[in-house]
Amino acid sequence: MSEPLLAFDNVTAGYGNAVVLDRMSFSLRAGESLAILGRNGVGKTTTLETLMGNTRVKAGAIRWRGQDITRMPPHLRVRAGLGWVPQEREVFPSLTVEENLTVVARPGAWGLRRVYGLFPRLQERRANYGNQLSGGEQQMLAIGRALMTNPALLLLDEPMEGLAPIIVEELARAITQLCEQDGLPSIVVEQHPVLALRMTHQAIVLERGTVVHAGASEALAADHALLDKLLGVGIEEVS
Repeated sequence: MSEPLLAFDNVTAGYGNAVVLDRMSFSLRAGESLAILGRNGVGKTTTLETLMGNTRVKAGAIRWRGQDITRMPPHLRVRAGLGWVPQEREVFPSLTVEENLTVVARPGAWGLRRVYGLFPRLQERRANYGNQLSGGEQQMLAIGRALMTNPALLLLDEPMEGLAPIIVEELARAITQLCEQDGLPSIVVEQHPVLALRMTHQAIVLERGTVVHAGASEALAADHALLDKLLGVGIEEVS
């Protein structure tokens, strides 16, 4: 079997002296997408922050394309192919949509035309400043900006948070297209587990900073009893 694209090997990490992730292990293969699920405060966002080099790793190793990147600085991880869409979106408020996209652009298949094809609304708003966009438009811009770096892995932290249902559906279709049609490996942290499972191939569930379940997203979505046990998701939420 081929080597994983990404692997966490017994990673213990946190902030300062606080431990959030406790001997966490999981892997992701090329062409796959992964949902990271769990109740509040179990380490979902910290997992992405650790992957991007923003936490203190106390033990274990992170391997990207076979290379140990555990001590690699964050900016070099971006150059290595990690595309980060933070929960806060962090668009540049005083730059236009097009400037937000082009300022981070790196050579590759993703350019303005392709991003505008994925999010036509951004093309319509290309001359507007970042602080003139709605929350949904800012999230589209944050995803588009990450794509302009031409990543080999896209990390999405709570991409649907605080958005209207119609925008959630639009973003879900776009993310699914990235995973399924474009074959871009992705990791999605999302509070809405059923939505996250619908968009991904594989899923892990965290509890107290460690993996307590790993398997196919489709199988977990179909197992209502297990979803309720792991996440407190009632049947009415999955029907």
